[in-house]
Amino acid sequence: MLLKKTNIEEKLQRYRSAEGSEVSILEQVRTILEEDTRKEEKILKNLEGQDTNGSQSVNEFTFDALDTDRIYHIDTIKKICIDYRLRFLDTRYFKGKYPREAFSEIKRLEKLHHTQLGNFKIMAPSKLFKLENADDPLLFVPLGNKYYYLVHKWGNDLHPFRKWLMLPFKNFLNLTILIFLMSWLFTEMIPAGLFSKEESLSNYMVIYFFMLKSVAGVVLFYGFALGKNFNHAIWNSKYFNA
Repeated sequence: MLLKKTNIEEKLQRYRSAEGSEVSILEQVRTILEEDTRKEEKILKNLEGQDTNGSQSVNEFTFDALDTDRIYHIDTIKKICIDYRLRFLDTRYFKGKYPREAFSEIKRLEKLHHTQLGNFKIMAPSKLFKLENADDPLLFVPLGNKYYYLVHKWGNDLHPFRKWLMLPFKNFLNLTILIFLMSWLFTEMIPAGLFSKEESLSNYMVIYFFMLKSVAGVVLFYGFALGKNFNHAIWNSKYFNA
């Protein structure tokens, strides 16, 4: 006698029937989904700065349940922002999209710590913010005493050379060194004897200083015209031309 194969779907239906009616199950699922939707809408309002009740300056956590690898002091955040030319601002200025994983992580933390998170902060490049006119976000909430808790990170990692590419914008000394180096490079690119039949140090220096003034002029025009500033001045500024 051949034994009949087990149909798992039929078994699932039998177990479900034993637990309750289909109407009751649908009602439970609908209630759960509605509650979940309400939670996400509440979280989104907090992220956009629309819910003042959820915008407390400090969040109450169960400290024994905190992941120490996610805790950062404001000085560490500031240093990273300056090195990589990032901004650390309230999420109400953020114009990017929040991934589903971010909502899930916020709900998980709120459930774990029996609290409602608020006063969210984002660390990201300037282009991802709706900045007032005067490549990858990290979501934080404040713990108090200048410490912040990393809630979620998404998107792609920063370009491996971003720190080096942003060095000229770090301070005035770095920018000056770059101007002198670029001027020397342009001077070296000019063919010998283009402006004079005779090669001499004086002719070379005249061309070099001409290049120096040209490069410095372009840099100054770019900086003033677009309202650019050094990294330490913009890392927590909400103004586009800070």
